Amino acid sequence: MFNYLLALIPILLFFANPISQLFAPSTPRIHRLPRPQLNEDLLALEEPSNYTCPPHPYIVHVVSRAPLVLYIEDFLSLEERRHLLEISTPLYTPSTITHNAGQSLSHTPSVRDSEVALVPRTDAVRCIEERARAVQGWRREAWIERLRVQRYGVGGHYAHHFDWSSGRGGWGRCASGEEHRGGKGGEDDGKKGVVFRVAPGNAVYWENFMADGSGRGYEETWHAGLPVIKGVKVGLNIWTWGRIE
Repeated sequence: MFNYLLALIPILLFFANPISQLFAPSTPRIHRLPRPQLNEDLLALEEPSNYTCPPHPYIVHVVSRAPLVLYIEDFLSLEERRHLLEISTPLYTPSTITHNAGQSLSHTPSVRDSEVALVPRTDAVRCIEERARAVQGWRREAWIERLRVQRYGVGGHYAHHFDWSSGRGGWGRCASGEEHRGGKGGEDDGKKGVVFRVAPGNAVYWENFMADGSGRGYEETWHAGLPVIKGVKVGLNIWTWGRIE
């Protein structure tokens, strides 16, 4: 009898995992649709160019692995920051927020109080786009969105929000990056309580969706731009739109 019990143990161990998977709820899968038409007004599509970007060293710190969150020192050079400030100054308009998965916009200062400028794609801007793609490992079917510079005055803020929306059809804003300079404030990850202080040239990068085929966004990417206490804060938004894995 004892020998039979010993033989039964490995059988139970062998079948335990398949049995648990049978009764456990399955992970939802993406209902993937064909890629939507690329909007050249919003995406920084790669084009042939004779310009060669100069080498630009930076330091990457891994803050989290799931979701992937990187803190990048010296992502922008002093010259690049000055260039972005110069080309964005005449272009600022009041910032808006999106509704219904980007179907409508509204200007709501109680939620987002800042100005934004969609900057032209100069050689320096294209080099920043290229650097942002390289940080992500040149992922397939992903495009950097046109770069936007944001400006916050005293009291300016962006309430807690997600950068991702529905991700329907397997396409969406799959990653985010931000760089800030000036002012006194910070970027807050509300789920973990992490606050990134403003440091000129440094950037924070994170991925918005789980890479498990479910199309689910990370709840941990709930974040906010904290109110500016003193001075003016200027930030660079670098978003990536594309295929959700």
